[in-house]
Amino acid sequence: MTGYGRASAVLESQTVTVQVNSVNRRSLDLSMKVPDEWESLETALAEAVRKAIVRGKVHIAVEVTGAANSTTNWDTEAITDTLARLGDLADARGIRFEPTAELLWQIANAQRSSGQLPSVEVVAPVLRGALAEALRGLSAMRAKEGEALLIDFLGRMGKLHHCVDAITSRAPQVPGTYREQLQQRLRQAGLTLELNDERVLKEVALFADRCDITEELTRLRHHLKHLGDLLRADGEVGRKAEFILQEIGREIHTVGSKANDLAISQQVIEFKNELERVREQMANVE
Repeated sequence: MTGYGRASAVLESQTVTVQVNSVNRRSLDLSMKVPDEWESLETALAEAVRKAIVRGKVHIAVEVTGAANSTTNWDTEAITDTLARLGDLADARGIRFEPTAELLWQIANAQRSSGQLPSVEVVAPVLRGALAEALRGLSAMRAKEGEALLIDFLGRMGKLHHCVDAITSRAPQVPGTYREQLQQRLRQAGLTLELNDERVLKEVALFADRCDITEELTRLRHHLKHLGDLLRADGEVGRKAEFILQEIGREIHTVGSKANDLAISQQVIEFKNELERVREQMANVE
């Protein structure tokens, strides 16, 4: 599911900003960008994200603005050494080397003393608090998307129930239709048998047994009810719902293979189309 959250906290004369964004993904794919000085906090931050989010491609970005001191702590010796090495490298390859202000800034910024950022011990509680607030904002946005998905799911669930009702209504008529078709084929073949002939009755009975889908329809209704209850419940839905959808798919496939009736087959196709749409959407639900 998609979402975005942002939170800031003031630390001394600096502002720490945490941004969290997520897009659809079947599993949790977490990436993170934090200042090098605070790299040791990544494990704790990732654990906090995993407690709040189960699915999605999630990216965490931590930015720091403002200066800790009134003066910038440049590492002058390191900057000079880097420029000299670049000049030597250019001379060795016969390349004219003319440092620009932009290059000087890039080198100076890269070699800036890390003493400008607060220590890990100082920033850790502030950063955790900002991340928690950002995650709450992201969760609120994802919850709104979930409400829209729920409305869509319930509409599609109604269509699935309609298909099951249509199949249930048609199923008892299938053996009688088969008996009429059998009698017609016998007449076309020049064979005359009474409808009450033992051989006809036996064939019809065997067919009725083979195409009986009572148990499958009962299980289908049970799974659909379970899915509906799960959609309305609190907590994680996605993985549990995917398992139920898998079971529903098995049952409707069996109905289609056993029914041996055009009208039921049409309803099965419609059911499968709607079921696939539900599966595609459910892959994004947490």
